[in-house]
Amino acid sequence: MELHGYPLKAKFNQPRPPPPKVLPATSSTAAGCKSRIPFHSDSFSVPWVPDSYYKAAALNPTLSPLTESFSGLPPAKIIPFISERPEGAFSRHTLDDWHRSNMTNYKESETTRHNAERLRADLNRAIKDVYQQAKRSQGESTQNLGERLNDLEYWKSELCVELDAMIRETNSLADMQKRLERALADTEGPFQVAQKCLLHREKRMGIDLVSDDVEKQLLQEIKIIRSCRERLQQCLDTVNAQLMCNKEARQELEKDLADKQLGQHIDNKCYQLKDTSRGLHFFKGVERIDATVSVPETWARFTDNNIFRSQSARAASAKLRASTESLLMGTADEMWRQFSKVNDAFTSRITEIANAKSKIQTHLAKTRQEIFQIETKIQVIQKTIRDKEVQLKVAQTRLDERTRRPNVELCRDAAQLRLVQEVNEIHETLRNLHQCLRASEDMLQMLVRSKGVLEHDLVVKNNSLFIDQERCMGMRKSYPSTVQILGYV
Repeated sequence: MELHGYPLKAKFNQPRPPPPKVLPATSSTAAGCKSRIPFHSDSFSVPWVPDSYYKAAALNPTLSPLTESFSGLPPAKIIPFISERPEGAFSRHTLDDWHRSNMTNYKESETTRHNAERLRADLNRAIKDVYQQAKRSQGESTQNLGERLNDLEYWKSELCVELDAMIRETNSLADMQKRLERALADTEGPFQVAQKCLLHREKRMGIDLVSDDVEKQLLQEIKIIRSCRERLQQCLDTVNAQLMCNKEARQELEKDLADKQLGQHIDNKCYQLKDTSRGLHFFKGVERIDATVSVPETWARFTDNNIFRSQSARAASAKLRASTESLLMGTADEMWRQFSKVNDAFTSRITEIANAKSKIQTHLAKTRQEIFQIETKIQVIQKTIRDKEVQLKVAQTRLDERTRRPNVELCRDAAQLRLVQEVNEIHETLRNLHQCLRASEDMLQMLVRSKGVLEHDLVVKNNSLFIDQERCMGMRKSYPSTVQILGYV
C-alpha cells in the first residue's frame, strides 16, 4: 500500500493490529477526531520528509463509516451508531449549498488567478524597467569614471613631465652646490698655506730675516683669497635657499602625482567593477557620506598651480646656475694669477739662497763620507779584537789543563813552549789593536768636530732655504689646480 505524504519508512507498511472488541461511543469519537491532526513522531525525525505531509496534516479529518474502516468485522457485530445518535449531533447542508459553495470557490479561484496574472505582468514590466534603469545608471557612472580616468591620465602626464624637468634641474643645481662647497673648501687650504708661510718666514735667523718681495706677495694673496671666500659663501647661501625652494616644489609635485596615481588606481578599479565581479558587498549608508574636499575646478587649479610654481623655481634655478658658473671661473682665475706671482717670488729667493749654500754642502758631504769610513774601520778593529780574545782564551785554557798532568807527565815539551809563545804573541797583537782603535776614535772625534763646524756655518742659510723651499714651497705644491678650484673634481 502506497501512502501519499509519508516517508518510505512508515508504520503503515506493517499489518494493522486487530480492533478492540468494545468500541468507544460514536459521539466521543467524533468529537475527538475534529480537534486532532495526524501526528507521527517518526516522520518529524526524518530530515527528508516531503511537504505533502504537512499539507495533508493541515486538512480537517472526516469520519468514514465503520463498515469501510473495519471491513474485517462480521456484519452481525457492526453497531448501527448513526440511527442511534441524538438529533442534531452532525450539521447537514443541502445540495444547493454544496453547488453554491463550489461555484463560489471556482469564481474566487478564477479571480485570484486573474489578479495573479496581472500582477505577474506588472512585475515583469517593473523588473524590466529596473534592469534597464540600473543598466543605464551604471553605464552613465562607468562613462563618468572613464572621463575621470582620462582627466587623471592627462594631469598625471603633465606632472610627470614637469617632475622630470624639476628633478634634472635640482640635480644640476645640487652639482653646482657641491662644486661651490668644494671650491670654498679648496680656498681654505691656500689661505692657511699663505698664513703659515708668513709664520714660517718669521723663523728666519740673522741677516736672512728681511722684508723681501715674497712677503709682499703673500700678504696680497691672503687679501685676495679672503675676498673670494666671502663671495663664494654668499653665492652658496643663495644656492641653498634655491635648492630648498626646488625641493618644496618637487615634493608638492610628487605628492600630487602620488595622490593622482592612487586615485587613478581606485577609479580604474571602480571602472572595471561589474555585476559579476568578486568582492562586492553592501555598505549601508555610504551614499549619505560626503568626504569630498574639492570640485573639478579647484582640483584642476591645484595641479596647475603646482606646475606653475615648479616652472618658476626651475627658471630661477637655471639663472642662478649661470651666475654661479661665472663666479667660479672669475674667482679661480684671480686666485690662480696671484698664486703664480707668489711662486715666482719664492723661486727667485730660493735660487739666491741655494747658490750661497752649495759650496758648504759639498764639504759637508765629503766630511760625512769620511766619518762613515772611519766608523766602518772602527767596527772592523773591534771585531778583530774580539776574535783575538777568543784565541787567547783557547791558548790559556790549554795551558791550564796541561798543569793537571800527573808526576813525570808534567813535561816542558814543544807543545808547552809553543802555547806559551802563542799567548805572548796574542798579547802583543791585542796591544797594537787597542792603539789603532784609540787612534781611529780620536780621528772620528776630529771629523765630527769638523762636521759640526761646517753645519754651524750653514745654520743661517740652511734655515732660510728650508723655510722657503721645504716648508713654504712644499705646502704650495699641494695648492689645487684651476680645475679643482672650479669644482669639476
